[in-house]
Amino acid sequence: MSMFQRLYDKALQWARHRHAEKYLFALSFAESSFFPVPPDVMLAPMALARPSKALRFALLTTIASVLGGILGYLIGYFAFDLIVPWLQESRYWEGYLQARQWFTEWGFWAVFIAGFSPIPYKVFTITAGVLNMLFLPFVAASLVGRGARFCLVAMLLAWGGERLEAVLRIYMDRIGWGLVLLIVIGGSIYKLMS
Repeated sequence: MSMFQRLYDKALQWARHRHAEKYLFALSFAESSFFPVPPDVMLAPMALARPSKALRFALLTTIASVLGGILGYLIGYFAFDLIVPWLQESRYWEGYLQARQWFTEWGFWAVFIAGFSPIPYKVFTITAGVLNMLFLPFVAASLVGRGARFCLVAMLLAWGGERLEAVLRIYMDRIGWGLVLLIVIGGSIYKLMS
């Protein structure tokens, strides 16, 4: 058995763990304000391992993510001066500047797009607080954007069910090495452009 197939099997095993929902909630909350790992990495195997609960997992992820987004908003609103030095040294500074520009141009829609897309949502939650975005539109955009994203991920994997799980297992080694190659290429391009 290959390395990636073993990792895949382990991820599915963890997804069936009795505390998996608690871990998913904690990860989803943390990712929206300070943690770098997106909840999709846990939501996807959970929806695949237990398709009948996929919608429940998506809703749990959405609620936790929006609550974490509210924490990010509060960090931006009340404590931005304290985190500016760290933010300037981190890889998120350029994202923060881009988020400010997007808020100027699109307002509410910037949060919605960040919530749905793979753009780091935490940057937008903090920026919304810094720019004093109206709180209720912020929460509404977060609910719709995050909810749509997580429901789409969970329902697609649940729809594939056991067939998809079996196909992924067969091709997991190729998929894993393909992702490693993409990361290496992306990192190289990033270094060349910086």
